[in-house]
Amino acid sequence: MIVLLVFATLLCLLCAVLRRVPAGHVQSLHRRGRPPRMLEAGLHLVLPGLDRLGHRIDLTGQILQFRDAPAGASGVCGKVYWQVLEPERVDPVIERADQLIRDSALEALHGEETGPGRSDHRALGSRLKRILNGALRERGLMVTRVELELA
Repeated sequence: MIVLLVFATLLCLLCAVLRRVPAGHVQSLHRRGRPPRMLEAGLHLVLPGLDRLGHRIDLTGQILQFRDAPAGASGVCGKVYWQVLEPERVDPVIERADQLIRDSALEALHGEETGPGRSDHRALGSRLKRILNGALRERGLMVTRVELELA
């Protein structure tokens, strides 16, 4: 009976200190007074009370859909395909990455000519991708593709 109790206690302790990070992800680990470090995919030892796990960041591609249409008017809608290049830089803003990309895309679209005479969506998508990468690269994000269509 005592052996079973000791075994159960050890199992609980082991579950508390071991953390698994799935493939294609990294997870930030905060230790008191030190800058966060990134845990790669695999099994890691985490010390309760000393370490605090932060964001789990997906390194595979993400898709963000957006729409830029004033009420009652036609506009532009599209998809932005993006991914994380530098998890250390994106960790502080990962929770609002979608909103950051959406706002940057809409701001860039307002600076471009998208009227009815402008039918070359592929060229506009390329320009938008270049503008977004210029704005987001310093945050550790990269836009891989932009698809646009008239709404």
